[in-house]
Amino acid sequence: MADDSTVHEPLIADDETDFDTNSRSPQFTSSADPAADQHERLTGFIWALTVTAGISGLLFGYDTGVISSTLVSIGSDLSQRPLTTLDKSLITSSTSLFALVASPVTGILADRLGRKRIIIIADILFVLGAIWQAAAQSVWSMILGRSVVGLAVGGASLVVPLYISELSPSAFRGRLVTLSILFITFGQMVAYVVGWKLSVTINGWRWMVGLGSVPAFIQSGLILLLPETPRWLMKAGRIGMARKVLKRVYGAGSHAVVEGVLRSIDNEILEEEESISVYRAQNLLAKGDTSWFPKIRENWRQLIKNGGNRRALTIACLLQSLQQLCGFNSLMYFSATIFSLVGFDSPTLASLSVAVTNCVFTVVAIVLIDVVGRRRILLYSIPVMVLGLILTAVAFHFLPGATRKTEVPSDSDSHFGLWPVLILFSIIVYVASYALGLGNVPWQQSELFPLSVRAMGSGIATSTNWGTNFIVGLTFLPMMQLLTPVWTFVTYAIVCVGGWLCIWKIYPETKGLGLEEVGELLKDGWGVGSTPAAVPRVR
Repeated sequence: MADDSTVHEPLIADDETDFDTNSRSPQFTSSADPAADQHERLTGFIWALTVTAGISGLLFGYDTGVISSTLVSIGSDLSQRPLTTLDKSLITSSTSLFALVASPVTGILADRLGRKRIIIIADILFVLGAIWQAAAQSVWSMILGRSVVGLAVGGASLVVPLYISELSPSAFRGRLVTLSILFITFGQMVAYVVGWKLSVTINGWRWMVGLGSVPAFIQSGLILLLPETPRWLMKAGRIGMARKVLKRVYGAGSHAVVEGVLRSIDNEILEEEESISVYRAQNLLAKGDTSWFPKIRENWRQLIKNGGNRRALTIACLLQSLQQLCGFNSLMYFSATIFSLVGFDSPTLASLSVAVTNCVFTVVAIVLIDVVGRRRILLYSIPVMVLGLILTAVAFHFLPGATRKTEVPSDSDSHFGLWPVLILFSIIVYVASYALGLGNVPWQQSELFPLSVRAMGSGIATSTNWGTNFIVGLTFLPMMQLLTPVWTFVTYAIVCVGGWLCIWKIYPETKGLGLEEVGELLKDGWGVGSTPAAVPRVR
């Protein structure tokens, strides 16, 4: 297993109490579990970890949000001609495509190199991609720059929720992961503000994309001060460091909960090692063979053949694909184009109102997710999304000219009346309900998987997100032209209805459960009829 000695850990000094991974004999102190639960609280250390890791979310949000203003500001600066519909689609979707490529690879590397190192690599790619875009002189150069950013986004979108989830106390895991989503929405809002201010500046779009390098520089320095996750450290055989990290996470008087968490993690690792030993014996592999591929093949076998893991993967991929196929990111990428279509004088400013709504209701989601629960918040919010989409379709139906084309209406058609206002209102309703549920719940995906397949399962689910994101980004403008705006938004509403039915059928409630406990919920079925209290405590 990879060693972490090359990464500095100044906040938590290492020690020599690591156990022998061959003997697997760590000395865990026995303690009563009920007392352990009482010590779960949010420490300053957890806030520092979450905020620092969340900067990746800000980068993610900024780079996905800034493209909306960039597309309407480029003019003829690239390839000395105006952008075509195909140019816009390729520039937008290239980020999603390369995020799709990066996600499964990141899942493997996060197990090998650690979660923290992947964040640092993503920061380097964010900086390179931002500078490349700012210097682009042709459409294809811009596409290449967006592709580099896509690699960074794909890695960060997987590893940051995983990093936060593995470090968070179970009682607060949902809201802390959602806090990282708040950084995404805040990044989108900042992107719209920057776009609004720079849209009238000559070559202002170059500053828009280039400014994305600044947060990456900041995070790359701060992340060096933070530790690896205790669960990865345990897999690397560094129990002393894992114990120190957990003590900082849970605070003073947390000895009982720390030892309980260490014990449950160690049990999972033992099960994984036993499974790998069986696989090696069956395939006549040498015991000392430490190559990646046997372990990757065995993790893949566990993920697909184990019923609980397979159900976890199904749920995670369902939620991630629904998050994109509902059409939300088409509004993020093309909101300025949409508001230009319906006649707004300042489409970027109208887009800013959508980004602010997304940010505000993500804050509300932070408060509600560990109280209302993941399942219920989705079942309550998705019908409101459907309502917003249907109202948008109705408004487009009565908007002169918009049912036939996606170009900006002529002066006789674009007088500012009821229907453009209704479109803005409906989109805000849709975005608010999205932010409460689908905007954050899918990123709780890592809690569904056991440690042995957590990074791989999360990587595949994240790839599903970016694969469907690529489809939406590439098809939205053609759908607006071929199907008309009315049927485009009706199509998204139908997808939301289908997604709601699937969630009602197979997605169980996981609020309040420890990471090592969720597997019990999915072990013998979908667990929809179970409650957290009915699941045996393993900590």
